[in-house]
Amino acid sequence: MFNNKVILITGGTGSFGKRFVEHIVAHYQPKKVIIYSRDELKQFEMQQTHAHPCMRYFIGDVRDKERLKSAMREVDYVIHAAALKQVPAAEYNPNECIKTNIYGAQNVIDAAIETNVSRVIALSTDKAANPVNLYGATKLASDKLFVAANNMSGAKGPRFAVVRYGNVVGSRGSVVPFYRQLIAKGVTSLPVTHVEMTRFWITLDKGVEFVIQNFQRMQGGEIFVPKIPSIRILDLVESISGQRDYEVVGIRPGEKLHEVMVPEEMAHHSLEFADHYVITPAITFFDKTVDYKKNKLGEIGHAVSDKFEYHSGTNPHFLSIDELKQLDQDTL
Repeated sequence: MFNNKVILITGGTGSFGKRFVEHIVAHYQPKKVIIYSRDELKQFEMQQTHAHPCMRYFIGDVRDKERLKSAMREVDYVIHAAALKQVPAAEYNPNECIKTNIYGAQNVIDAAIETNVSRVIALSTDKAANPVNLYGATKLASDKLFVAANNMSGAKGPRFAVVRYGNVVGSRGSVVPFYRQLIAKGVTSLPVTHVEMTRFWITLDKGVEFVIQNFQRMQGGEIFVPKIPSIRILDLVESISGQRDYEVVGIRPGEKLHEVMVPEEMAHHSLEFADHYVITPAITFFDKTVDYKKNKLGEIGHAVSDKFEYHSGTNPHFLSIDELKQLDQDTL
């Protein structure tokens, strides 16, 4: 579906954007892939390694709707990956986080509608489910905006959906490269915020593949959640360092002990498919004929139980230490 199409990625110089571009140019023949971001140095650096003839680089901020509209002319598909993501930074700079993650999301929606983009997928986070920090709260607000945008766009306008997943192995700013840096400096006891902490865990390739699949599945209004494993923080420490020496430093501002991707409160809106879940819209759309139990690929979903919750601490699939070691090697 991406052959001869124009794709725009906001925040495209990040880990997701780079890997998405690599995947798209390897498996499809897009007409153009536009990287839209505000940091000219990161764009310059990306151009040195991602210089396919279809690539275009636009300097711009999601806070600037007019620039977004200019960049989205003749664009078919948009992936909204731009966000302020660091939990402690958001706690200390709340207004900046709100400007980018909420107002920026609305600008992406407005620009997509005004330029008649076909489909838009916004990247979300497990922290948006039952949020306890500002980053998660802004991403929940963003998710709500993208779901409701399907009403704003009308019968012939763009379709909007959300992809929500957990920690990405080895992505910029994640704990794995941080631990590697400490080990390289000779540190023997790694910092741990809480010994019982668990997290959902996904590779960058799996995240990219999931987004691509959901462009094909989406009807508009879905929040797609992949079935992925969890990890225990002490298992991660041992897999990276070869030992279980750690120092408890305490939970950071706004941090959770466990993460949730499908809250129990949304169970009555949720469907289970073979390899993912879908949280369907809580609001009624103008088009009441959409059957979310059967997606555009013909896959069939079933309602989950009323008490269902997709929780990193009770997830039936945890990675073993050996599996974590293998993932660590694969992401080097």
